[in-house]
This record gives sequence, C-alpha cells and structure tokens, in this order.
Amino acid sequence: MATVLALSGSPSPTSRTTCLIERTATDLRAHGHHTRTLALRELPAAPLLAADTKDPAIARAVRLVAEADALVIGTPLYKAAYSGLLKTFLDLLPQHALTGRPVLPLATGGTPAHVLAIDYALRPVLTSLGAQVAQGWFVWDQHVATAPDGTTTLDAATGHALDRITGQFAEHLAPSTLAAA
Repeated sequence: MATVLALSGSPSPTSRTTCLIERTATDLRAHGHHTRTLALRELPAAPLLAADTKDPAIARAVRLVAEADALVIGTPLYKAAYSGLLKTFLDLLPQHALTGRPVLPLATGGTPAHVLAIDYALRPVLTSLGAQVAQGWFVWDQHVATAPDGTTTLDAATGHALDRITGQFAEHLAPSTLAAA
C-alpha cells in the first residue's frame, strides 16, 4: 500500500480540479492505497510567496510531499500553463524533492487547445524535481458540472476515463514497483 499525496493547485474554492483530485483519491483508496489531500490555496499566501519553509503550514506541506510515496498533482490551465499557485509551491520544494516518486498529473481547462500543457509546461518541472511522471490526463471544463451549491461532478464518460487512468496509476504503485524506485 502506497501513501499518495493529492495536491490541488486550484486557487478557486469551487474547483473542477479539486473534483478530479477528490475522485482520484477515492479511487486510489479503493485500490488499497492511503491518500492525503492538500489544497494549496489553503496555505498562507505571504509565507508561500516568500518561500518561507519555516512557516508551520508551509513546513507541514513540504513534509507531506517528503513523506509521500507518490503524488497526484491537479491544476487548472490558464494561458496554456499550470496555475501560478502550483508553480509557487513547486518552486519552494528542494531540487530533488520528487526523486523516484511516481506522479500523476491532472489538468482542467476551458479549451481542448490546452491539452498539451501537461507535457510542455508541467512535465518538465516535475521531471526536474526527479519525478517519474505518469501519463497525464486533461479534462475539458465542460465535462465537469458545477451545481448552484458549488458541488462538482464529472460527466459519465469523463469519470470512466479518469477511473481507467487512476487504475493504471494504482497498479504502478504496487509495493514491488515502489521498492525498486
């Protein structure tokens, strides 16, 4: 059983990205893995922007990354790149913070034209941190419904596809695979 940290890089409290993160965390638990979720928007802004790793909340977030066997990283895409919130957090991590760790990148965006942002914007940063980056998954915003009360749900086809991607990632997290990493 792996411990997986699911990071949401969305600055919004009503978030399609968080919907993906929560669904993926639930699916990973169903595959026998332990998950923790961290919404980066809940970190204190001033210490985050100053990369103050001595701040208790920032130190805890960095510690959660260090303790995780694997990560799921979700982000909305803005202007063909991942969120500045996520970038700010990744920048304060030590250079080799993700060495050997499997990472599943997930992204939401308003246009299918942003589908390549995972590979051209996010993957290089994760790789530079040492991550073993899995095949990412992009979800078009119109495939995630937001109700008036703020709850979000995936349409059936998108949910099924995400379950398949999560299942593949979960299989990759078998104890023998993690021990070899």
